[in-house]
Amino acid sequence: MATRYPVVLAHGILLKDVKFFKAFGRIEKILKRRGFTVYTAKTDGFGTIENNAEQMKNHIESILKAENAEKVNIIAHSKGGLDAIYMINNLGMEESVASLTTLCTPHRGSPIASSLLRLPTFIVRFIAFWVNLWYRIFGDKHPDALTVCKQLQSIPEIEQEKQPLPETIYCQSFSTTLERSRDDFVMGIPLAFYRHYGKDACDGLVCVSSAEFGNYRGNCTNDSISHSQIVDFMAGKKKKEKIYAFYIGLCEELAQMGF
Repeated sequence: MATRYPVVLAHGILLKDVKFFKAFGRIEKILKRRGFTVYTAKTDGFGTIENNAEQMKNHIESILKAENAEKVNIIAHSKGGLDAIYMINNLGMEESVASLTTLCTPHRGSPIASSLLRLPTFIVRFIAFWVNLWYRIFGDKHPDALTVCKQLQSIPEIEQEKQPLPETIYCQSFSTTLERSRDDFVMGIPLAFYRHYGKDACDGLVCVSSAEFGNYRGNCTNDSISHSQIVDFMAGKKKKEKIYAFYIGLCEELAQMGF
């Protein structure tokens, strides 16, 4: 059973479609094989929330035209969820989105970004310069690593400016938890730093409490899965099967709900 509206996968920072590399691995292809109409949003890997929201809007408008559809379902990973929320609330797209599902999105920021900003200013700017340079090579139109890091830093909950979506849009969220550093040697490094600052369950970059937004549904799976593994990056075979099953089940559920 296909969804009523096309599905748009919105990626976060770092991972993006570059030639043969896909931000969501084989997930888009697997969903298409199941009969779903799926696109991956064409946004910068290190663009600001405002920049990527504008790019996402332009891409979604082209999708609506190509598919002769009224709305889309957005499944957003990490910062992609923040891009989507900004797009809906500030760029007049509330009538073009049927549902928003966020996965491991730092709605209340990430302590990793906050810790990076505590480094000496010249080091932060040096890192940002090289990140911007590389992502221009990878196709980013407006990379701005420093601003992105500032936008992702942790914000005390009492100061958090929450942006609820219009009631006409179904909103749900999921998280993942990386239980041991050895379960993902890449995300295991920031996980070690994170545990120095907090005790909450974390996927390596985003804690569970920060991922909660709208109808929070808990972890995507019961396995130890990192922030990057949930988008099919360097996950083992058994984990991949469960990750693919999660996305398939998610789209089937949206279809059953009439989206």
